[in-house]
Parts: sequence; C-alpha cells; structure tokens
Amino acid sequence: MLEPLFQGNLAPHGEALQCAPQPPAGALRVADLVHSPELLGRVLRLNASHLGVEGKDLRAVASAWSLDYLGMLLPPVAAAASVLQHGFPVAAEQVWVRLGPHAHPVSFHIRELGQPQRGATTEERYSALLRQHLEPLFSALCRLTGIAAKILWGNAARNLEPVLDQALALTGGSPPIAGDRQQLLHNPAWPAWSNPLPGRQREIRVRLEGRERTVKLHRQCCLFHLLPREGYCGACPLSPAHR
Repeated sequence: MLEPLFQGNLAPHGEALQCAPQPPAGALRVADLVHSPELLGRVLRLNASHLGVEGKDLRAVASAWSLDYLGMLLPPVAAAASVLQHGFPVAAEQVWVRLGPHAHPVSFHIRELGQPQRGATTEERYSALLRQHLEPLFSALCRLTGIAAKILWGNAARNLEPVLDQALALTGGSPPIAGDRQQLLHNPAWPAWSNPLPGRQREIRVRLEGRERTVKLHRQCCLFHLLPREGYCGACPLSPAHR
C-alpha cells in the first residue's frame, strides 16, 4: 500500500511500518510502554547509556528518544492518512515497536491494515495517531522524566511538517493535503480536542554563503544541547545566537 509513495531513498520510511498477523519476537506493545513506568524507564536508561548521559535527569534523553520514535512512525502513518485517505490502526494498544540494541526504534508493527477514510475530517483521520497513541505515550514520558509536554509535541510537529511538505510537493499541491497541513500545524481548536501541535515559530535573518536568508526556528527547543558533546541546533529558539 505504501510502496508507491516511498520510492528510492524514501523506501526505508515506508518500510518502517509493517503489517503481519503476529508482531516479531521481542517487539514491545506501545500500550505496555505507556502503562509500565518500569519498562519505559529501562528503555530510556538504555538509551541514556548510549548517549553518555549520567544521573537521574532524563528529560533530554526522553526528547532525543522521541525524535527517533517520531521520525520512524510519522512518515508512513501521515502519508496514509493524508495522501491515501487511509487509517491504519495505530492506537497504543494496536501497535508494537521493535527496539535496537540502544533502544532506538527500528520498526513498528500492526496486525491489520485498517480501513479507508475518504471524506473523513483531518481530526478523524489523525485521531488514532494523536489522541490514542502519542498523547498517552507523551503523558507517560512526562510523568517519568518531568519533561514538558510541549517539547514532545514540538518534536512531533517538527517531524510531521516535512512529511506533509513532501506530500504536497509530490502531488502538485493537493488541496486535501494542504488542508491537513493547515489543520494539524496551525489550528489549535479542533471540535473534539485541543490540538497541541501548533506553536509560534519565530523567523530570523541570517547570512549564509554571502546571502541574507530567512530561517524559521523550531516551535520548541528539543533540549539536545543538554546531551554530552552536543550544542544548540541551527534552528533552536533558545540558542543565544537567536535571542
């Protein structure tokens, strides 16, 4: 189903979501991560060890782990929802994640293909992903590490935006996809839910390669600068260079 949308260098993004009657051995059901602080804590501490983080403050680890997680989950799910108008069953109870040696997400697995959702609203097509998967997962990460929810939702928006932009480019500016982009990234007031994805983005003028350019900063800082040997990224809203 996804193969026509993810050709060439994009193929790994489509292959990140797999469907089979049984998840692979060792894969973790996302709902089990959500409901077990002990299990989620072990995952984050394993990732922290790989990142060189010591001590009890796992906020930056939670953010970095979420960026890996979202970078793998969002492209196939959003492409299906916006381009194919198809809803995969991606509630936390319906998805398994396979983790690598350092607890990085390797792939996601569903047991059924879901159903077409042509004519459904953006909120309806994205409800399983946002309200039944990311919201409980982010809440669990917040409870465990103390990270602010807005940072995790900022990470989600940061990953979702280029997926939708790529979909728009590949479809010649499809109006339904443009509508999804507007609703997801710029409309906080949905009928049944307060959409947490939108956020203010400052723009700054920088000089690159001898030319003045406008750079749009991220909605939220991802705390990457708190990790060992890391610094502020080039679009960080908290970077001293951008204040």
